[in-house]
Amino acid sequence: MTQYRTLDDAKDLAGKTALVRVDFNVPMENGKVTEDTRLRVALPTINRLRDAGARVALLAHFDRPKGKVVPSMSLEPVVDDLEHLLGAPVRFASDCVGGGARAMIADLPLGGVVLLENVRFHPGEEANDPTFARQLAELGDVYVNDAFSAAHRAHASTEGLARLLPAYAGESMRRELDALDAALGKPQKPVIGIVGGAKVSTKLDLLKNLVGKLDRLAIGGGMANTFMFAQGIDIGGSLAEKDMADTAREILADAAAKGCEILLPVDLVIATAVKPGAAARTVQAGDALSADDKILDAGPASVARLTAAIDASKTLIWNGPLGVFEVPPFDAATVAVARHVAARAKSGVLVAVGGGGDTVAALHHAGVADDMTFVSTAGGAFLEWMEGKPLPGVEALQV
Repeated sequence: MTQYRTLDDAKDLAGKTALVRVDFNVPMENGKVTEDTRLRVALPTINRLRDAGARVALLAHFDRPKGKVVPSMSLEPVVDDLEHLLGAPVRFASDCVGGGARAMIADLPLGGVVLLENVRFHPGEEANDPTFARQLAELGDVYVNDAFSAAHRAHASTEGLARLLPAYAGESMRRELDALDAALGKPQKPVIGIVGGAKVSTKLDLLKNLVGKLDRLAIGGGMANTFMFAQGIDIGGSLAEKDMADTAREILADAAAKGCEILLPVDLVIATAVKPGAAARTVQAGDALSADDKILDAGPASVARLTAAIDASKTLIWNGPLGVFEVPPFDAATVAVARHVAARAKSGVLVAVGGGGDTVAALHHAGVADDMTFVSTAGGAFLEWMEGKPLPGVEALQV
């Protein structure tokens, strides 16, 4: 991974104003924050800047107001929760640019914090408009990006602003980049990947990138059905993208050419209904299935094969569940593998990095999210990084 500037490179912050891009796009209900993870991950950066004597002005978005002021998408409800977590006052500015924001920042004591209103209330944010970026830059002396989850967007507050001020990665951003570099950039080999989920079509770029980087790749979920169908294996009435069969065969051929072993399920958990406690049975991949049979999870032999492959690996990267984990008993394979991975990571013999919404939910469902080496909550940015795509918000921080 290319070197990027961090707060270790920032000198003499006392008395300066740091514009900090955070991700406060938190779950909210009736004007109240219902889950504060994204607030908590910003605290190390905010506190480091406060301890250095800087004034801290927080830039963030909430929801999709599409360049218009939408009162229900204001960031003001976040202030109380942030104050509680920070243990210090947090002021709120009703705009993110202009005289009002400038005056409020100037009035802050050293170490003071202000949250500026939703940057997406301005059309210039998502358009990465240079004029809007300059208006933001006028408010501060240095820029800190602590929102990896927004780094795949070339917006004014994620990319444009970084070109106008001395720019650094915040603590959360640095932790994310270091973990991802350990997983795919400069990993300890052998490296194994787990990719699951419903559709091959949504993860084509991901699969094509990974087969050139991994020693083994396990494919699960509905995606595995498509690959099995492409190989002539009976999948009954299972979810699959049959029109992607040629593409699946191309990926298998590419993996073979690049020395990446593909692991598909060798036994299957099937049922005729997707509902909790549904009657299920285990069959071998290749057995004849009826039109009503649906493949909903990988079987115990597949789990044993995968955990053995994990034991032979030093690094693992995970995106997507192995079955319909939201509906027991079709969570068995995902839970078993997650617990095995977490135990290996906790013992220090495996670097295990997971990310993506379903993956994070599955790891929490298995009760092991805290035992992984790193779990990314960045969603789209994590996926684009796994696909090998450049992330504008990260590139702007390069040395």
